[in-house]
Amino acid sequence: MLRNEYRVPGLARPEPAVSLLSEETRVRLGRELQALYEPIIDEPLDPRLAELMQQLEADKAR
Repeated sequence: MLRNEYRVPGLARPEPAVSLLSEETRVRLGRELQALYEPIIDEPLDPRLAELMQQLEADKAR
């Protein structure tokens, strides 16, 4: 699902913030976050949450 699908119609999109971090710091932070969350990504989704997501998708398709 895309992030834009959750936007409220009629609200202006905020201007991107100016980054105070250097490119090197952003790259290092990205790598560390990826290493932290990568094991979690492969875990199975809780069945209750999966069912709720399917219901949302079905409601959206109507």
